[in-house]
Amino acid sequence: MSTGGNSSASPVMADTQGGLGLDDHIYNRLLRERIIWLGSDVRDDNANVICAQLMLLAAEDPEKDIWLYINSPGGSVTAGMAIYDTMQYVQPDVGTVAMGMAASMGQFLLSSGAKGKRFATPHTRILMHQPLGGIGGTATDIKIQAELILHMKRQMAELTAEQTGKSVEQILEDNDRDHWFTADEALDYGFIDGVVQSAKDVTSPASK
Repeated sequence: MSTGGNSSASPVMADTQGGLGLDDHIYNRLLRERIIWLGSDVRDDNANVICAQLMLLAAEDPEKDIWLYINSPGGSVTAGMAIYDTMQYVQPDVGTVAMGMAASMGQFLLSSGAKGKRFATPHTRILMHQPLGGIGGTATDIKIQAELILHMKRQMAELTAEQTGKSVEQILEDNDRDHWFTADEALDYGFIDGVVQSAKDVTSPASK
């Protein structure tokens, strides 16, 4: 996951999905079912849309669960943390379902779902690693950027430890290099609460 993001904003839902060419009405139809789709890298533009969708669905029904489906290679840490903070901010539980890939920030958002409501399909691959950042500029700039990356690494390790039940030290050791998990391994590690074969397997316990 990178420390920066794409600063261009777009209000169009189809544009937030990596140019798949799917019509807006498909995503709007999913939204009516309280399903939000993250199907590309995490950027400022699609993070803004996802945050707005979370706020909208929470306002429409503060008691009914929202589901975030993830097939993402990761992306901007700051954009991802905006989504994370909004997931915690809204009143409804936000469940997560990974399909295909949940890598880097995609993994973090997957494990940030409401406890008991974090799932992956059987052939999903999950990747955990430390934040990445391009470092350049003056010696002072490099020092500032390095300190920021170390701060984000520690902060995300603490949150991941809370989500998984692992120690912070264990998380820091495991994310020092790319660490891939199968769906079953992600379940054992604590990223998810179940491996699901079909939509009917996605349970929705009583909301918080």
